[in-house]
Amino acid sequence: MERYKYDLHMHSCLSPCGDNDMTPNNMVNMAALLGCQILALTDHNTCRNTPAAVKVGEEAGVLVIPGMELCTAEEAHVVCLFETVEAALAFDAYVQEHTMQIPNRPEIFGEQLILDEQDEYVGKIDHLLITATDISVSDVHALVEGFGGVAFPAHVDKDAYSVIASLGAIPPEAEFTAAELSSGADRAAQLMLHPELDEMILLRDSDAHYLHLMQEDMGEVELPALSAKALLDLIRGCGEGRFIS
Repeated sequence: MERYKYDLHMHSCLSPCGDNDMTPNNMVNMAALLGCQILALTDHNTCRNTPAAVKVGEEAGVLVIPGMELCTAEEAHVVCLFETVEAALAFDAYVQEHTMQIPNRPEIFGEQLILDEQDEYVGKIDHLLITATDISVSDVHALVEGFGGVAFPAHVDKDAYSVIASLGAIPPEAEFTAAELSSGADRAAQLMLHPELDEMILLRDSDAHYLHLMQEDMGEVELPALSAKALLDLIRGCGEGRFIS
């Protein structure tokens, strides 16, 4: 077993309110400088910058996991991770079919830029990416598993856009095996408030939208191999290793 630093919730310049400096190269190389060995790119309701980020990660020695921060019908955020870019992009296409196409207002939310592995402009997404989909919290787990991925509720300690804030608790029928706490959350307090978390793997991520919010104090994970499959299997509860708070 080897121990790796991880951050499984990160946004690029494609996310609304994501800084334009969060390019694939800037983000991945900053992660490398901070000692991060496993990084997930999880833009709001899209995976379109993951192909570039994965390629940059291969050059920088950082395992980049393609992912998405999905906004459910209940306006709760759920992180969805995939083993391959192809699976992530297939899920992306599904999500676009289940999202209301409200025009983006770049002067308010940002330009939602798609870049290549050289940080060159490829295109942009014109509909706003932070709107709710019609996908329910209770359906996310099975849906993402169908694309070979794994899902967990994001920043469950927050008062907005979390499964607990929206529903009052994490419903057992959602079948999540893990949940994410914000980097500054009081773990003990959250366990007292929400006993269901005691049965789940608790992850700690930055949710960074800006380079200066990427953190050196990261969670760690022990894995038998540095691979997306090993990490996702561990989150599913069927793999070897452990997360270290």
